[in-house]
This record gives sequence, structure tokens and C-alpha cells, in this order.
Amino acid sequence: MITFFVCLALLIVGFFTYGKLVERVFHIDDRQTPALAHPDGVDYVPMKTWRIFLIQLLNIAGLGPIYGALAGACWGPQVYLWIVFGTILGGGVHDFLSGMMSERHDGASISEIVGTYMGKVISFIMRVFSVVLLLLVGINFSVGPAALIGMLTPEVLNTSFWLAVIMIYYLLATFLPIDKIIGKIYPIFGICLIIMAAGIAGTLLLNPAYSSQMPELWNSLAVVHPTGLPKWAMMFVTVACGAISGFHATQSPMMARCMTSEKEGRKVFYGAMVAEGIIALIWACAGVTFYNGVGPLSEAISALGQGTVVYNISTTLMGPVGGVLAMIGVIACPITSGDTAFRSCRLTIADWFRIDQSKTSYRAALSIPLLAIGAFTAVALPFDILWRYFSWSNQTLAMVVLWTGAVFLHKFGFPPVCCFMAALPAAFMSAVSMTYILQAPEGFRLATSIAYPVGIVFALACLALFIFQTYVRSGKTAQPTAQGNS
Repeated sequence: MITFFVCLALLIVGFFTYGKLVERVFHIDDRQTPALAHPDGVDYVPMKTWRIFLIQLLNIAGLGPIYGALAGACWGPQVYLWIVFGTILGGGVHDFLSGMMSERHDGASISEIVGTYMGKVISFIMRVFSVVLLLLVGINFSVGPAALIGMLTPEVLNTSFWLAVIMIYYLLATFLPIDKIIGKIYPIFGICLIIMAAGIAGTLLLNPAYSSQMPELWNSLAVVHPTGLPKWAMMFVTVACGAISGFHATQSPMMARCMTSEKEGRKVFYGAMVAEGIIALIWACAGVTFYNGVGPLSEAISALGQGTVVYNISTTLMGPVGGVLAMIGVIACPITSGDTAFRSCRLTIADWFRIDQSKTSYRAALSIPLLAIGAFTAVALPFDILWRYFSWSNQTLAMVVLWTGAVFLHKFGFPPVCCFMAALPAAFMSAVSMTYILQAPEGFRLATSIAYPVGIVFALACLALFIFQTYVRSGKTAQPTAQGNS
């Protein structure tokens, strides 16, 4: 219990301290935001801060902070450290920079921002990479909730039925103006999500039968994964969105198009990431506590599937009614990330080919084919394969976005200490991403004796290249401009 409270406190304190520091070094100002400069009634729609925060939270809080956290808990309470420090030093910085860079580039998609600062070749790669990742997210976040809803409804309303319903909803959410569906129902689901997390945490803490079983970090440092999976870098990728996620960078521009002040950035982007970290912490703790150990938890996930594990935890801890409410929150997470994944995919393609999205026919021409591809793939490919590839591509995108943020900060005159707030987590994620793909079953399956040193060398090479290109080749620092500093 002590470990859980300390980690929870660190996340909250991190928002008010490190988050404030990130905001300060970015030099926010009172410039006119894209939503006020040219509202179009479709994607550029001014909204209030609390509404944007709840939408951003649901956009980013898909299956990652629940499924990913449960899978990560199979390494024991050590995963709490990654959730906490990954969120504060990596995920929060990543989300804030991706959102604010978009805001200062007229709400541009992350692939266009990466192209601006990393070159045309990287821009093309990122465009393709982003579209594929967003499709994977939309597909993953349709099959998962369809299976969960199927568990709560009569047998005739099976997973296939709910998958069709979800895909129809995704089409509407992708196509219609952002304030028609997303702006109205997301805040409601956001409140449900928060209540769900609070309910699970409260039951664990207040029920002596569970609070006495909550593992402490100092008693679990020697815990290894039951199936022998290496902690580095498998655990970091498995947790996915619960600590840092490149997918968030594809979502932040949507809210950057709705903000009415730069001062909202820390609350919306950094704050939503911290909230997601708290949700991941709760579910990681719930998994290892409810099943009383990493071995039983891993066996339950393998035998029952993560959806059933979530259902069992929710209904047992909170009773039938509370369990259904908790499941609504769990189901809302992936659905409200899946629809905005398809929406963001539409916007990415539109930015790529300069297609005006204020016209109904143009939006339909992009939305319908995207959902058709998503529906076909969801039926054709197994969920576990899709999830593993999503997890790796997700963290690789986070790596690229953080390097882009570091270059952005340098280009607009921020001092080196500020640039390294992005460059150091970028180097860390470079090591994670390279090591994972070299050793993972879906990757090259190399021994850790090879994957570990290659991953570290790759990260150091990326960091050295960044230092050479910014502080050696182009001079120690750039001159401040109105874009970066005012």
C-alpha cells in the first residue's frame, strides 16, 4: 500500500512541478490560437478547457493504461516505477510538446510537423507510419471493446454484432464535426472513466482483504516475468500508453485546433497524460493484488484473456452494479480512442494531400474507405498480433516525436538544458524501441546479449547525431524567434 501511495503522490506532484517547468521553458504566450484565428465548424472549433481535457483524456486513454498495465504488472510492482517516471519525464513531455508544436503550426498533424523539422524523407516515412499506426489503433480499439460488450449482453448480441455497431459509430465520429458527437459525449464518458478508476482504487484500499495483499516494491525487486520475458525492453513497450505513447502525438493536434489559449496546454496535454498514468497505476496494482501475485495474474491473462480479467476484477471489487459501471469506463476508453484514431487518420491524409475538410464530400471520400479497411482487417487478423505490432510502432513514433521536439526547441532558441528535456527521453526511447524489435518474438528474435548493446549503441548514436547537428554543425544555439519565444 505504501508503494502505491508514494507512486500516486509522485504523479500528482510531477504535474505541478515538472509539468510547470516544461511549460515555463516552452515560453507560452497570448498569441491567437488556430481555433480563434480561423474556426471552420468542423475541426477548428473553440471549446472550454475542462471539455478539451476530458476529450484529450479519452482520446489517449485506450486499452493501453488498462490492458497494457495489466500485462506490465506481470513483472511485479517494478512496473509502477516505469509508469511514474515514464509519465513525468517522458509521456508528459511528449504530449505537451506534440500538442503545443501543433498549436504553433496552425493545428498541423504530427507527420507534417516532423517533416518540417526532420526533413522531407522523414516526413514521407512519418506520413505512412502515422496512417498505418492510426489504422492499427482503430482496429485494435474496435475488437477489444466489442468483445467486452458481448460479455455483458445476451448471446445473440455477440462480438461480431457489436463490432459492426462500433464501426458504424466510428464512421459517424470520423465524419461529423468534432463538436457534434465527440464534444458532447466524451466529457460524460470521461467522468465515468475517472469514477471507475477511483472506485477500483478505493475498493482495493478500503477492503482489508485486498489492501493487505498489495505488494510493496522493496519486497518485489527480484520478481521476474513468469514466462521469462526480459524486463528490458519488453516491459516498457508492453505498458504502452500507460507511460508514454506516440499515438498521443496523433491525437494532440485535434485538441490543439480547439484551444482558445496557450495557457491551456499544460492542463490539457501534460495533465491528461498524468491522469492516464494514474489510471495505469491503479490497474497495474489491481491486477497483481486481485490475483495475489504475478504468476496467477499471468496465468489468468493467458487462460481467460485480458477482457475477462478486467471483467472479473471489476465485478468482484465493485459488485454487479459497480462492476457494470466500471466496465462502461473500460469500454469507453478504447472506443473513444478508436474513433479519434480514424478521425486523426483522416486529418493526416488530408494534411498530406492538402484536401479541404470543410467540404462534406471530401470528408466522406476519406472516411468511408478508411472504415472499410479497418472493418476488414479487424475480422481478418488476430487481436494479439495486431496489439504487439501496435505497441512497438507506438513507442517508435514516440521516439521520433521526442527527437522532433528537441530539434524544435533548439531551432527556436531554447537553451540546451531545455532541449535535453526532450532529447534525453528521446534517447531512452530509441534504446527501448531498437532493443525490443531485435529481441521480440514478432521481431528478429535475437539474444539479449546482442539486442541490449545494439539498442544502447543506437541510442547513443542518435544522441550524438542530435548534438552534432544542433550544437556543433549549426552553432551552439539558434536565435530566439517569435515562433518559439516571445
